[in-house]
Amino acid sequence: MKNNKYIIAFIAVSLLIVGCGSHEEKSVVDNTPPVIVKVSAMDKTDVNNSFVVASGKVEAEKSANLSTRMMGYVTKMNVKMGQKVRKDQLLVSINTADLQAKSAQVNASILQAEAGYNSAKKDYDRYVKLFSQQSASQKELDDMTSRFEMAKAGLEGAKQMKNEVNAQFSYANIRAPFTGVVTNTFIKAGDMAKPGMPLVSIESPSKLQVTAMVAESDISNITVGMKVDVMIKSIGKNVKGKVIEKSNSAKNTGGQYLVKIALEKTESSILSGMFSTIQFPIEKSKESRTTMKVFIPTTAIVEKGGLQGIYTVSKQNTALLRWLRLGKTFGDKVEVLSGLNSEEQYIVSAEGKLFNGVKVSIQ
Repeated sequence: MKNNKYIIAFIAVSLLIVGCGSHEEKSVVDNTPPVIVKVSAMDKTDVNNSFVVASGKVEAEKSANLSTRMMGYVTKMNVKMGQKVRKDQLLVSINTADLQAKSAQVNASILQAEAGYNSAKKDYDRYVKLFSQQSASQKELDDMTSRFEMAKAGLEGAKQMKNEVNAQFSYANIRAPFTGVVTNTFIKAGDMAKPGMPLVSIESPSKLQVTAMVAESDISNITVGMKVDVMIKSIGKNVKGKVIEKSNSAKNTGGQYLVKIALEKTESSILSGMFSTIQFPIEKSKESRTTMKVFIPTTAIVEKGGLQGIYTVSKQNTALLRWLRLGKTFGDKVEVLSGLNSEEQYIVSAEGKLFNGVKVSIQ
């Protein structure tokens, strides 16, 4: 009996050892294909650090977003984007059936008021003559004068209603306020136009200007009439300009002051909306000149919860999100104040979704 217990225990231990030996631990292999990315090195700005510079945007001196003060269906869109238009040219037509009915009513009111006015005027003239001949009393003349004045006021009111209807017709037929080019259309035939809603935008490309934001440390040295150099990077053009306006408040612009520069020479290659860099003839201090400035394209910025960052590539070839502190914007690039080493590379585009730790393959 005792031997049987030993035998059973031996068999149990043997089975346990065999079972443990047959169970091999398997490591989980991540076979997810890496995200293909493109990387770029930090751009060590090519602007002249000896002078004060600011980023700006080209825009037309004359521009307008046209809208209407009435509600109605658009019956015809007479222009398209990029089309040249002349002053007072019809751009958009809005259904005016209601206005036409109101105009007919006003015309009928004017005819009625004119008839009443003419009748009252004849009676008034007759009573004036009778009163001068002492054939009518003062009360009769006063009553006739009141009737005449009421008829005169009624006619004037009817005419003012006509002017109001005519003014509404001008809002139904949207015309160009100046000669220029249609830059955008926000509506098409059949759509409902509403008061205040933009329908068409036009610009006059004959005169261009640049709007720039200048830091508070530099704005006091900028004066109206100052000559500046404007560099338009996208087309590689350098043009001369002159400061025509300078804001004295940064209350609503986050510590940046608005400055407007008129371009002395307008070329067909310079288009509204292009980014530019303005160089003011104001020398920086020696400390400012020696400060290294690095820039990254705004398209590479990642925003999450109000924070701004950029994806870099770790030593393990995985994406690593790095939060940044950014400075001034120069055209399509923004200055990096901290959070990224000037020698590091960053991801500019990816052929898939990026997140912290995802495998990447540099193209």
